[in-house]
Amino acid sequence: MQLTITGYSTALFSTWFFIDELGILLDAGDGVMAGLLQKSRKVKHAFISHADRDHLTGLFQFNQLNARDGLPIIRYPKDCGSFPALAEFTSKFDPHVGGVVWEAMVDQQIIELRKDLVVKAVRNNHVEAPSGTHKSLSYQIFERKRKLKPEFQKLSGNEIKKLREDKGDEFITEDILTNVLNYSGDTPVDDYSRWDKSNVLIHEATFLTGDNDAKVETHGNKHSYLEDVMKMVSEIEVNKLILSHFSSRYEPEEIDSRILKLCEEFKIKIPVYRILPGQISRDILAQNPLNS
Repeated sequence: MQLTITGYSTALFSTWFFIDELGILLDAGDGVMAGLLQKSRKVKHAFISHADRDHLTGLFQFNQLNARDGLPIIRYPKDCGSFPALAEFTSKFDPHVGGVVWEAMVDQQIIELRKDLVVKAVRNNHVEAPSGTHKSLSYQIFERKRKLKPEFQKLSGNEIKKLREDKGDEFITEDILTNVLNYSGDTPVDDYSRWDKSNVLIHEATFLTGDNDAKVETHGNKHSYLEDVMKMVSEIEVNKLILSHFSSRYEPEEIDSRILKLCEEFKIKIPVYRILPGQISRDILAQNPLNS
Protein backbone atom coordinates (compact mmCIF):
# COMPACT_ATOMS: atom_id res chain seq x y z
CA MET A 1 0.00 0.00 0.00
CA GLN A 2 1.36 3.40 -1.01
CA LEU A 3 1.66 5.86 1.86
CA THR A 4 2.04 9.61 1.43
CA ILE A 5 3.08 10.82 4.87
CA THR A 6 3.50 14.47 5.81
CA GLY A 7 4.66 15.38 9.27
CA TYR A 8 6.15 17.79 11.75
CA SER A 9 7.67 16.78 15.07
CA THR A 10 9.75 18.83 17.47
CA ALA A 11 9.84 17.79 21.11
CA LEU A 12 8.01 20.19 23.43
CA PHE A 13 6.59 22.30 20.59
CA SER A 14 4.45 20.26 18.20
CA THR A 15 3.93 16.84 16.64
CA TRP A 16 1.53 15.70 13.92
CA PHE A 17 1.52 13.23 11.01
CA PHE A 18 -0.98 12.97 8.14
CA ILE A 19 -1.38 9.83 6.02
CA ASP A 20 -3.01 11.03 2.83
CA GLU A 21 -4.33 7.74 1.42
CA LEU A 22 -5.92 6.70 4.72
CA GLY A 23 -7.40 10.05 5.79
CA ILE A 24 -5.72 9.62 9.17
CA LEU A 25 -4.13 12.25 11.40
CA LEU A 26 -1.77 11.01 14.11
CA ASP A 27 -1.57 13.65 16.85
CA ALA A 28 -2.53 17.25 16.20
CA GLY A 29 0.07 19.65 17.50
CA ASP A 30 0.20 23.37 16.82
CA GLY A 31 0.55 24.31 13.15
CA VAL A 32 -1.14 21.25 11.70
CA MET A 33 -3.64 23.42 9.80
CA ALA A 34 -0.96 25.75 8.44
CA GLY A 35 0.93 22.66 7.29
CA LEU A 36 -1.98 20.85 5.64
CA LEU A 37 -4.21 23.75 4.49
CA GLN A 38 -7.10 22.37 2.37
CA LYS A 39 -5.75 18.82 2.64
CA SER A 40 -6.91 18.80 6.25
CA ARG A 41 -10.43 18.29 4.88
CA LYS A 42 -9.39 14.75 3.92
CA VAL A 43 -8.91 13.81 7.57
CA LYS A 44 -11.76 11.64 8.82
CA HIS A 45 -10.00 10.05 11.79
CA ALA A 46 -7.59 11.67 14.25
CA PHE A 47 -5.77 9.47 16.77
CA ILE A 48 -4.21 11.47 19.61
CA SER A 49 -1.54 9.73 21.66
CA HIS A 50 -1.79 11.68 24.92
CA ALA A 51 -2.79 15.00 26.46
CA ASP A 52 0.50 16.93 26.30
CA ARG A 53 -0.21 20.27 24.64
CA ASP A 54 2.33 19.79 21.86
CA HIS A 55 0.23 16.85 20.62
CA LEU A 56 -3.28 18.33 20.75
CA THR A 57 -3.42 22.14 20.54
CA GLY A 58 -3.87 22.03 16.75
CA LEU A 59 -7.30 20.50 17.34
CA PHE A 60 -8.79 23.93 18.04
CA GLN A 61 -8.38 25.21 14.50
CA PHE A 62 -8.60 21.76 12.92
CA ASN A 63 -12.11 21.29 14.30
CA GLN A 64 -13.11 24.88 13.67
CA LEU A 65 -12.39 24.49 9.94
CA ASN A 66 -13.35 20.86 9.39
CA ALA A 67 -16.26 20.02 11.67
CA ARG A 68 -19.34 18.58 9.98
CA ASP A 69 -21.99 16.11 11.00
CA GLY A 70 -20.23 13.03 12.41
CA LEU A 71 -16.75 14.10 11.32
CA PRO A 72 -13.93 14.23 12.12
CA ILE A 73 -13.75 11.41 14.67
CA ILE A 74 -11.14 12.12 17.33
CA ARG A 75 -9.89 9.21 19.41
CA TYR A 76 -7.85 9.58 22.57
CA PRO A 77 -6.70 7.66 25.70
CA LYS A 78 -9.73 6.92 27.87
CA ASP A 79 -8.43 8.34 31.14
CA CYS A 80 -7.21 11.70 29.84
CA GLY A 81 -9.70 14.20 31.20
CA SER A 82 -8.27 16.93 28.99
CA PHE A 83 -10.16 15.64 25.95
CA PRO A 84 -13.72 15.76 27.36
CA ALA A 85 -12.86 19.20 28.75
CA LEU A 86 -11.59 20.30 25.34
CA ALA A 87 -14.70 18.94 23.64
CA GLU A 88 -16.95 20.84 26.06
CA PHE A 89 -15.01 24.08 25.72
CA THR A 90 -14.81 24.05 21.92
CA SER A 91 -18.52 23.25 21.59
CA LYS A 92 -19.20 26.51 23.46
CA PHE A 93 -16.45 28.57 21.88
CA ASP A 94 -17.28 27.36 18.34
CA PRO A 95 -20.86 26.02 18.51
CA HIS A 96 -20.72 24.75 14.92
CA VAL A 97 -18.14 22.10 15.86
CA GLY A 98 -20.86 20.04 17.55
CA GLY A 99 -20.64 17.47 14.77
CA VAL A 100 -17.16 16.37 15.85
CA VAL A 101 -17.16 12.91 17.43
CA TRP A 102 -14.93 12.25 20.45
CA GLU A 103 -14.24 8.59 21.29
CA ALA A 104 -12.11 7.23 24.13
CA MET A 105 -9.85 4.22 23.49
CA VAL A 106 -8.19 1.61 25.70
CA ASP A 107 -5.29 -0.80 25.33
CA GLN A 108 -5.77 -3.45 22.61
CA GLN A 109 -9.00 -1.88 21.37
CA ILE A 110 -9.45 -2.26 17.61
CA ILE A 111 -11.38 0.28 15.54
CA GLU A 112 -12.63 -0.54 12.06
CA LEU A 113 -12.14 2.45 9.76
CA ARG A 114 -13.37 0.59 6.73
CA LYS A 115 -13.84 -3.06 5.80
CA ASP A 116 -10.19 -3.52 4.86
CA LEU A 117 -8.54 -1.19 7.43
CA VAL A 118 -8.35 -1.29 11.23
CA VAL A 119 -6.45 0.63 13.91
CA LYS A 120 -5.33 -0.89 17.21
CA ALA A 121 -4.49 1.10 20.34
CA VAL A 122 -1.52 -0.01 22.45
CA ARG A 123 -0.88 1.36 25.93
CA ASN A 124 2.62 2.79 26.41
CA ASN A 125 4.58 4.08 29.39
CA HIS A 126 5.12 7.73 28.48
CA VAL A 127 2.83 8.74 31.34
CA GLU A 128 3.16 6.67 34.48
CA ALA A 129 -0.26 5.36 35.50
CA PRO A 130 -1.68 2.40 37.39
CA SER A 131 -2.40 -0.80 35.48
CA GLY A 132 -5.70 -0.50 33.66
CA THR A 133 -5.46 3.29 33.42
CA HIS A 134 -4.98 4.73 29.94
CA LYS A 135 -3.08 8.00 29.76
CA SER A 136 -0.87 7.47 26.70
CA LEU A 137 -1.36 5.30 23.61
CA SER A 138 0.56 4.17 20.57
CA TYR A 139 -1.32 3.16 17.42
CA GLN A 140 -0.97 0.32 14.92
CA ILE A 141 -2.65 0.45 11.50
CA PHE A 142 -3.44 -2.81 9.69
CA GLU A 143 -4.82 -3.82 6.31
CA ARG A 144 -7.39 -6.57 6.81
CA LYS A 145 -8.29 -9.35 4.39
CA ARG A 146 -10.52 -12.39 4.75
CA LYS A 147 -8.75 -15.58 3.69
CA LEU A 148 -9.59 -19.25 3.67
CA LYS A 149 -8.39 -21.01 6.80
CA PRO A 150 -5.35 -23.27 6.19
CA GLU A 151 -7.28 -26.46 6.95
CA PHE A 152 -9.68 -25.79 4.07
CA GLN A 153 -7.20 -24.63 1.42
CA LYS A 154 -6.86 -28.04 -0.26
CA LEU A 155 -10.59 -28.54 -0.68
CA SER A 156 -12.23 -28.31 -4.09
CA GLY A 157 -14.37 -25.39 -5.08
CA ASN A 158 -17.55 -27.44 -4.65
CA GLU A 159 -16.49 -28.62 -1.19
CA ILE A 160 -15.78 -25.05 -0.09
CA LYS A 161 -19.12 -23.91 -1.49
CA LYS A 162 -20.95 -26.65 0.44
CA LEU A 163 -19.16 -25.75 3.68
CA ARG A 164 -20.00 -22.09 3.19
CA GLU A 165 -23.68 -22.93 2.67
CA ASP A 166 -23.78 -25.26 5.69
CA LYS A 167 -21.54 -23.45 8.17
CA GLY A 168 -21.29 -19.89 6.90
CA ASP A 169 -18.34 -17.81 5.71
CA GLU A 170 -17.09 -17.13 9.25
CA PHE A 171 -16.49 -20.86 9.74
CA ILE A 172 -14.15 -21.30 6.77
CA THR A 173 -12.37 -17.93 6.62
CA GLU A 174 -10.33 -15.80 9.01
CA ASP A 175 -9.05 -12.23 9.23
CA ILE A 176 -5.46 -11.73 8.14
CA LEU A 177 -3.93 -8.48 9.40
CA THR A 178 -0.94 -7.00 7.59
CA ASN A 179 0.79 -4.04 9.18
CA VAL A 180 0.59 -0.79 7.24
CA LEU A 181 2.09 1.64 9.75
CA ASN A 182 2.94 1.84 13.45
CA TYR A 183 3.11 5.10 15.41
CA SER A 184 4.84 5.16 18.79
CA GLY A 185 3.64 8.55 20.03
CA ASP A 186 5.76 9.62 22.99
CA THR A 187 7.14 6.59 24.80
CA PRO A 188 10.30 5.07 26.18
CA VAL A 189 11.69 2.01 24.42
CA ASP A 190 10.52 -1.03 26.33
CA ASP A 191 8.49 -3.77 24.64
CA TYR A 192 10.24 -4.63 21.36
CA SER A 193 7.50 -7.04 20.29
CA ARG A 194 4.87 -4.36 19.72
CA TRP A 195 6.90 -3.01 16.79
CA ASP A 196 8.03 -6.31 15.30
CA LYS A 197 6.96 -6.80 11.67
CA SER A 198 6.35 -3.08 11.14
CA ASN A 199 5.95 -2.01 7.55
CA VAL A 200 6.58 1.64 8.45
CA LEU A 201 7.51 2.56 12.01
CA ILE A 202 7.29 6.20 13.12
CA HIS A 203 9.14 6.30 16.41
CA GLU A 204 10.14 9.16 18.65
CA ALA A 205 13.83 9.70 19.47
CA THR A 206 13.78 12.77 21.69
CA PHE A 207 17.31 12.45 23.05
CA LEU A 208 20.54 11.67 21.21
CA THR A 209 22.58 10.59 24.21
CA GLY A 210 22.00 9.69 27.82
CA ASP A 211 23.38 11.19 31.02
CA ASN A 212 22.91 14.92 30.49
CA ASP A 213 19.72 14.55 28.46
CA ALA A 214 17.93 12.69 31.22
CA LYS A 215 17.96 15.89 33.27
CA VAL A 216 15.62 17.65 30.84
CA GLU A 217 12.81 15.10 31.05
CA THR A 218 9.71 17.10 31.99
CA HIS A 219 6.78 16.32 34.27
CA GLY A 220 8.21 12.86 34.92
CA ASN A 221 7.04 11.67 31.49
CA LYS A 222 9.34 9.25 29.71
CA HIS A 223 10.80 9.55 26.20
CA SER A 224 13.08 7.55 23.94
CA TYR A 225 16.81 7.75 23.36
CA LEU A 226 17.98 7.40 19.78
CA GLU A 227 20.46 4.64 20.59
CA ASP A 228 17.73 2.57 22.27
CA VAL A 229 15.47 2.96 19.25
CA MET A 230 18.18 1.94 16.80
CA LYS A 231 19.19 -1.05 18.90
CA MET A 232 15.57 -2.20 19.02
CA VAL A 233 15.11 -1.81 15.27
CA SER A 234 18.25 -3.86 14.63
CA GLU A 235 16.74 -6.77 16.57
CA ILE A 236 13.21 -6.86 15.10
CA GLU A 237 11.66 -6.79 11.63
CA VAL A 238 10.98 -3.25 10.38
CA ASN A 239 10.81 -2.32 6.68
CA LYS A 240 11.09 1.48 6.97
CA LEU A 241 11.91 3.71 9.93
CA ILE A 242 10.90 7.35 10.43
CA LEU A 243 12.60 8.99 13.43
CA SER A 244 10.83 11.96 15.00
CA HIS A 245 10.35 14.18 18.07
CA PHE A 246 14.00 15.25 18.36
CA SER A 247 14.74 17.94 20.91
CA SER A 248 15.36 21.37 19.38
CA ARG A 249 18.57 21.60 21.43
CA TYR A 250 20.26 19.55 18.69
CA GLU A 251 21.51 20.90 15.37
CA PRO A 252 20.49 19.01 12.18
CA GLU A 253 24.09 17.99 11.50
CA GLU A 254 24.38 16.57 14.99
CA ILE A 255 21.21 14.51 14.55
CA ASP A 256 22.19 13.19 11.14
CA SER A 257 25.72 12.22 12.10
CA ARG A 258 24.47 10.38 15.18
CA ILE A 259 21.86 8.46 13.17
CA LEU A 260 24.43 7.45 10.56
CA LYS A 261 26.88 6.34 13.22
CA LEU A 262 24.25 4.17 14.86
CA CYS A 263 23.15 2.72 11.52
CA GLU A 264 26.73 1.56 11.04
CA GLU A 265 27.13 0.36 14.62
CA PHE A 266 23.93 -1.70 14.59
CA LYS A 267 24.26 -2.71 10.91
CA ILE A 268 20.89 -1.19 9.98
CA LYS A 269 20.26 -1.51 6.24
CA ILE A 270 16.58 -0.57 6.03
CA PRO A 271 15.68 2.96 4.84
CA VAL A 272 15.90 5.46 7.70
CA TYR A 273 14.19 8.86 7.47
CA ARG A 274 14.13 11.63 10.05
CA ILE A 275 12.06 14.70 10.86
CA LEU A 276 14.41 17.51 11.82
CA PRO A 277 13.34 20.00 14.52
CA GLY A 278 11.35 22.94 13.17
CA GLN A 279 10.84 21.46 9.71
CA ILE A 280 7.74 20.10 7.97
CA SER A 281 8.62 17.00 5.98
CA ARG A 282 6.34 16.28 3.02
CA ASP A 283 5.87 12.88 1.37
CA ILE A 284 8.53 11.49 3.64
CA LEU A 285 8.86 8.06 2.04
CA ALA A 286 9.46 9.63 -1.40
CA GLN A 287 12.61 11.31 -0.10
CA ASN A 288 16.06 9.76 -0.15
CA PRO A 289 16.69 7.87 3.10
CA LEU A 290 19.36 9.43 5.27
CA ASN A 291 21.41 6.21 5.09
CA SER A 292 21.05 5.68 1.33
